[in-house]
Amino acid sequence: MNSAGTLSPFKSPTVKLDRLFDAPGIEVFAKLDLLQLSGSTKERTAGSLVEAFMESGALQPGGMIVESTSGNLGIALSRQCVVRGIRFVAVVDENANQSALQIMRAYGAEVDLVRNPPDGNKLAARRQRVQQLLAGNPGAVTTNQYGSPHNPQAHYSSTMPEIMEALDGRLDMLFVATSTTGTLLGCQHYIREQGLATGLVAVDAQGSVLFDGKSGNRRLPGLGAGAMPELALQAEPDRVYRIPEIQMVRGCRLLARREGILAGASTGAIVAAMGRALPDIPEGARIAFLVHDSGVPYLNTVYNDDWVRENLGEEPGTDSGQVMEGLSIR
Repeated sequence: MNSAGTLSPFKSPTVKLDRLFDAPGIEVFAKLDLLQLSGSTKERTAGSLVEAFMESGALQPGGMIVESTSGNLGIALSRQCVVRGIRFVAVVDENANQSALQIMRAYGAEVDLVRNPPDGNKLAARRQRVQQLLAGNPGAVTTNQYGSPHNPQAHYSSTMPEIMEALDGRLDMLFVATSTTGTLLGCQHYIREQGLATGLVAVDAQGSVLFDGKSGNRRLPGLGAGAMPELALQAEPDRVYRIPEIQMVRGCRLLARREGILAGASTGAIVAAMGRALPDIPEGARIAFLVHDSGVPYLNTVYNDDWVRENLGEEPGTDSGQVMEGLSIR
């Protein structure tokens, strides 16, 4: 990567976790993409999406990108655009993490807020607003994270090869959080092309329509979808876990209190999913997961006891033992 940070993201470490679960016969590894420059694995996605437009000539310095985002991609695109001299407009809804919006603005992005639509489909409303902005700004483009092949390509060419290199090619299960399904799909393409025996596990939110899910109210951004993204039509995970938001909170807190890793809600969902899967994982297995983003933007939600009680109606748990009980992990 050059000094401006405009090319590929830096390689993030994959580390072994010994304290997360009481399962000494199973090796657990975490890929720390919260250490990417913009704080999430979306740094890879944003770099791939923007670079494709630049290489094609469809976007030049001084141009404009418009994208629908719930947070992390908006932050990553804001950073990618500022180092290229590109104007960026993030179309967000009322569920957007306020800390994430502050970070986008700090990078110079414009934030366009879509109010709650009558039908409640926030994603569809954001995408409609993107089209309106494109029509009103000739020459502007959208990176279309929901359908662009350059989204999964980022993870096919970097995320999955890095994991396999770090683990000497030996991995039994990989847990990936899903929204656009770009990360999942890139890993899926790599696993199949390389003929790997790695089982691919999709972690989704309760209330998401992905994988034949039933639409419902979701308060935490970054996991699940209210409308089917085009990329999801190609996604074929070996297993799907659908996680309620209170368990995302407890998963985040368990990871923080046992391993000292402060992660976002989607990673908390993965921790909860791994906990559910543990009884069925054979001794000697190696499992890995992505730490998709940092928990810093979630300090006022996931890590705030009052917010959890008020919005989720449950006690979050105040120590690792209570959190483990709340996750039903033994």
